[in-house]
Amino acid sequence: MEYENLYRQAQRPKYDCLLFDLDDTLYPLSSGLAAGCLKNIQDYMVEKLDIEQEKIPALGNLLYKNYGTTMAGLRAIGYDFDYDKYHSFVHGRLPYENLKPDPVLRTLLLSLPIRKVIFTNADGAHAAKVLSRLGLKDCFEGIICFETLNPIHKTTVSDDEDDVKFVGPTSATKSSNQIFDIIDHFSQPNPGSALPKTPIFCKPSEDAIEQALRIAKINPQRTLFFDDSVRNIQSGKRVGLHTVLVGTSHRPKGADYALESIHNIREALPELWDADKMPEVSYPGKVAVETSVTA
Repeated sequence: MEYENLYRQAQRPKYDCLLFDLDDTLYPLSSGLAAGCLKNIQDYMVEKLDIEQEKIPALGNLLYKNYGTTMAGLRAIGYDFDYDKYHSFVHGRLPYENLKPDPVLRTLLLSLPIRKVIFTNADGAHAAKVLSRLGLKDCFEGIICFETLNPIHKTTVSDDEDDVKFVGPTSATKSSNQIFDIIDHFSQPNPGSALPKTPIFCKPSEDAIEQALRIAKINPQRTLFFDDSVRNIQSGKRVGLHTVLVGTSHRPKGADYALESIHNIREALPELWDADKMPEVSYPGKVAVETSVTA
């Protein structure tokens, strides 16, 4: 029995979950969705929050740099808005038609004998639309999205296999009476006061990543995390995930691997397809076992 246990441990795959970011990870930056999203966010700030146009570039950069997403930053400094309406405005006018079915990636994902989950800061409707456009909707067990980490009620999981799992209802925000001037804050020689905290959970917050892992019952030590953001990758590394930076062949600190494209996954990580292979091994009192599975 002792040898059997040792044998099983030796043959246990290194990873039992693959955690994938969505935007600019499963499809290239050249699709134009990121540029469209940035423009829509800036338009929202001007049209819906009455922020002066000339302040938008500096404000957007500071919010993204310090809070992970512009949305999280806007809420932190005191802007009040409905999350659903924000997402509808920002994602509703994106050029989704630029996304085409990706049969190569679909074949790669379906051939992987490992649990696969999406983890995105975007809302569930956007995630579902992107996956549908790419022809990848059925390649993943579920989606961890904005609503998952920011529910107004407890997260619910439908028993309907056609529904997106892990997705809970969206949240409405509480009103705020004062706007924190983050541009003025960083214009000071030695900013003394701490930045206000955001009520929104999102990457690259380590707390958000850990919460996502708990919700989806994912063991970070046995999970490979794919993302196009260096900051997200580095935060993931700090919480124990194995990491893959997508979009460049340069491997920065915090990344275990770097892929120019998600399509390079098989060349860079062939062992993922060997997860269910068991080479010939013998031990006292037992017949040698050999199992070969062709990917």
